[in-house]
Order: sequence, then C-alpha cells, then structure tokens
Amino acid sequence: MTDIQTFKIRTRQRYYRLIFTGLMAMMMSLIISAALIIVKTGIHEGFFMTLLQSWGLAFVFAWPSAYVCAYFVQEHVLSRIEFY
Repeated sequence: MTDIQTFKIRTRQRYYRLIFTGLMAMMMSLIISAALIIVKTGIHEGFFMTLLQSWGLAFVFAWPSAYVCAYFVQEHVLSRIEFY
C-alpha cells in the first residue's frame, strides 16, 4: 500500500466553533445556492458564474447566522439535555 500524507492544521480549541460554523456555512450556502438557481433558471450558460456570485453573497449571511445559531443551540438547548 502507498503511504498517503494527511494534511493537518493545529489551532487552539477556542477556534473550534468559528472553524466548524465557517465550514458548515460554506458547504450549506453552496448547496442551497446551487439548488435555488437550478430550480429558478435551470442549468444554463453562465451557470457557474451565477453560482459563484450567489454563493459569495449567501456565505456573507450564512456564516454569522450559523455562528449565532450554533452558540444558541449549544449553550441554551443542548445544555438542558442530559446525554447518556
């Protein structure tokens, strides 16, 4: 078998929520932007340029809202549930 090098980044634990919500917002805004463009106009010439523009705008709103929602859920909802 071949050895595949893995890429790892070391960072402080306090950045976990920021990185997690950033990656989730990036993926979700891409999926939602693509789905809405396909539903509204279909796949057409210039689709990917329209997608990149839409994705950029969606991400600007998605990341802060995901960060606030993740904080609210973790601190105020999940803290009231007893997991076993």
